[in-house]
Amino acid sequence: MLLYLCLEKKVGIKIPDMPRKKKPVSDSCITMTELVLPNDTNTLQNLMGGQLMHWMDVAAAIAAQKHSGRVVVTASVDNISFDHPIHLGNVITLQAQVTRAFSSSMEVFIRVHAEDIPAGKKIESHSAFFTFVAVDQGGRPIDVPEAVPETKKEIELFEGALRRRQLRLVLGGRMKPEDAKELKSIFYLKDN
Repeated sequence: MLLYLCLEKKVGIKIPDMPRKKKPVSDSCITMTELVLPNDTNTLQNLMGGQLMHWMDVAAAIAAQKHSGRVVVTASVDNISFDHPIHLGNVITLQAQVTRAFSSSMEVFIRVHAEDIPAGKKIESHSAFFTFVAVDQGGRPIDVPEAVPETKKEIELFEGALRRRQLRLVLGGRMKPEDAKELKSIFYLKDN
């Protein structure tokens, strides 16, 4: 590849882009388990939100690394609502999987379950979408393989990923609302 870049620069020969590698999104699926210990809790003996976000970030990063085969950095995190407290002694299961890959970024969906094993109770406590960017050794964004959904749920998450991405870009000021064509389709807005 380096030879092609040198030829392109010196001789002016444009080398066609290589097709992106494809990987099933299921290849990125990971499960991580943590036990909520006293050091992880607040004064009410509930898991601290920051600790949960840390575990979610780690799990999602592992899924993104499995998909890209590269070092990844967190680019954004969608809303995380703390609707259900997670108690001291609960076992936390985090499941993460890439939903879609763009050129260098990947959206990762993560679901968190909290289980009180002695009581026999398990709840889905949290879920969120994280965005990661794959980087090279110099910290520059690098292309990642295309994500190929296979199941009905994977296809549903894949199809919604472009709308979620456009929303993130609009809210972050990196895309004009009028350019967010997928978002417009949700609201049945027409281009002028």
